[in-house]
Amino acid sequence: MRGAERLASGSALIALIARLVLAALWLVEGAVKVHAGFGAADIGLVVDGARSNARVPEVFALFAEHVMAPLAGVFGIGIPVLELALGAGLALGWGRRLLALASSATLALYWMSDQLVVQYPAMMLLGAVVLCLARGPARPRAPRSSAGPPHR
Repeated sequence: MRGAERLASGSALIALIARLVLAALWLVEGAVKVHAGFGAADIGLVVDGARSNARVPEVFALFAEHVMAPLAGVFGIGIPVLELALGAGLALGWGRRLLALASSATLALYWMSDQLVVQYPAMMLLGAVVLCLARGPARPRAPRSSAGPPHR
């Protein structure tokens, strides 16, 4: 195996491991919320925290007040579903880069709401690894001619 091939296969292995660990973490996050009965009341706590916490950016406080509060029931169901969907999609390898980006955006939203959990920085790092190293779908390449360009 050549050096470039070895590097590519090593990068692919690192991306696979990062993707699967990130998937497992999202599945655990979603499952914990489902098991705990996460819902509108939990979203209400986030909204109340956004109102009273000076560390929460004003843009998130406005979003919480005008979007999350009126739709607390939707968010209460949607957040665990989103987390489970991120985990399942990443585990199955669907849209790896898109889901890694969605994962990072979700974590950024959680951070803006000052909902900090110890595994979130690791999840952000894993998402960045997947985003940088995940390969897109295989594309067929035109066969190379060993004889060089055609003569005219």
